[in-house]
Amino acid sequence: MSVPAEVAAELAAELAAEVAATQAGVSRPVVIVDGGSGSGKSTIARPLAELLDAQLVRLDDIYPGWDGLEAGSAAVVRDVLGENPGWRRWDWEAERPAEWHPLDPERALVIEGSGALTRASRAQATYAVWLELGAIERRRRAIERDGDRYEPFWDRWAAQEAAFFARERPDLLADRVIDASRIAI
Repeated sequence: MSVPAEVAAELAAELAAEVAATQAGVSRPVVIVDGGSGSGKSTIARPLAELLDAQLVRLDDIYPGWDGLEAGSAAVVRDVLGENPGWRRWDWEAERPAEWHPLDPERALVIEGSGALTRASRAQATYAVWLELGAIERRRRAIERDGDRYEPFWDRWAAQEAAFFARERPDLLADRVIDASRIAI
């Protein structure tokens, strides 16, 4: 395991322990991991979901295109945490909705993505995490990770994130705010 992977694994283990300690008597932990693009949400959410034996929902699979942050955010409450929980995959190649993925309403759940942590979703979650990292470093990481696929859309997506952050203030809704500079994606 590389040093950044070790840090992510250690942080996920720490979060899993916090979730377990605060979820005594909770039949179904629901954890939300949010932060700006490139902050390391997926890097933390994957091992956290494994440690919690939880279903993992990634908003990257749900956003309906590059202007879809608000729609993806709304889908968390309406669909993922809804009465008949599940999510509809967005087919990025065909640029249209794809198949429905049902979720087990009894099984633990980790939801990760920009826009996942809102006042409405927080009311239904049992634990929430915000990954804090400056825009310059997040952009560097995201472009390094996704390259030419993402670079033309960065400003467009960043504007949506800024509007969401100003309205919802997910950092203030989180149980834990993490300095994401120690996490590599």
